[in-house]
Amino acid sequence: MTTLKKKKIGWQIVFLLFLIIGTVAIILQQKNTVYQHNEGFVFGTVYHVTYQSNDDLQGKIEAELKKVDDEFSMFNKQSSVTAFNQTGRLNMSSMFEEVFQMAVDINKDTDGAFDITVAPLVNAWGFGFKNQKLPSLDSVKSMRRHVGMDKLEVKKVGGKRTLWKKDMAVMLDFSAIAKGYGSDCVARLLRRHDIKNFMIEIGGEVVTSGVSEKRLPWKIGVSKPSDDSLSANQELQTVLNVTDRAMATSGNYRNFYYKGGKKYAHTIDPKTGCPVQHSLLSATVIAPSCAMADAYATSFMVMGIERAKAVLEHHPELKAYFIYANGKGDNEVWHSEGLIDSKQ
Repeated sequence: MTTLKKKKIGWQIVFLLFLIIGTVAIILQQKNTVYQHNEGFVFGTVYHVTYQSNDDLQGKIEAELKKVDDEFSMFNKQSSVTAFNQTGRLNMSSMFEEVFQMAVDINKDTDGAFDITVAPLVNAWGFGFKNQKLPSLDSVKSMRRHVGMDKLEVKKVGGKRTLWKKDMAVMLDFSAIAKGYGSDCVARLLRRHDIKNFMIEIGGEVVTSGVSEKRLPWKIGVSKPSDDSLSANQELQTVLNVTDRAMATSGNYRNFYYKGGKKYAHTIDPKTGCPVQHSLLSATVIAPSCAMADAYATSFMVMGIERAKAVLEHHPELKAYFIYANGKGDNEVWHSEGLIDSKQ
């Protein structure tokens, strides 16, 4: 063996040793890095964020959530959506435009099942700000005239994209997408801080990355449907492994009320103007983003299981887990192919 070859092999060995030592150091550093646990109140619900970092980022997390609240909360008198509902126009921020455009796209994709203009009907049935007597069929018909994405228009004014109402009675409600989007925003924040392992949950809307403190994939439960409006029954239907994905669940089995001996579910069909009445009890969607999962889960609850399946055929990036009542009143499950086997 020549001297040159010996030197070359020697340098390769040294490089390999440095690579091994560096890899071991990174692994040990990650192993010794603690997991932070933050929780608080936002969007009218509770949030939980678990992430591996030596720094407590709760202040930055809540600042990020405040940005979302300042754009989309109907209960925030200073929010952008409140300003739009009152004045009929809004110079959209990049955040507002991002979520609005997603709402437009999903509205088209679901044939109107997802509709951010449904607020007047939600309020009329007692699931929004008000809880008054049930609306008459005539009043529902009248309100439906002011519901629909075609009642909105985007114009470019002075270099800014401005959202306008064509009908001043229109009201926007982002509650079926804002929590999911808020989870996405926190995930972006953590990734900007080079945090690889985390789980974000806002009112049941979840984003995960990497592994948990136990060095295992994140496991998220899907609740078993029951007539339990107080959420006292927390029995799980199944547990899904959700890693580097987002998950949202929408269901009528907890958010409902009885009036005159009849049960009214909180999901309103924008086309009929009334609470939905079909066999689907719970829709869980796993998607690349939590805003997408949130919006499609709501859409599927409006559409029912067969129409939801038809939409899923065109979206390989989406997985779904449906719980529905069969003809005998017993609960059954349908899920996307590979969802359970691959533990996605």
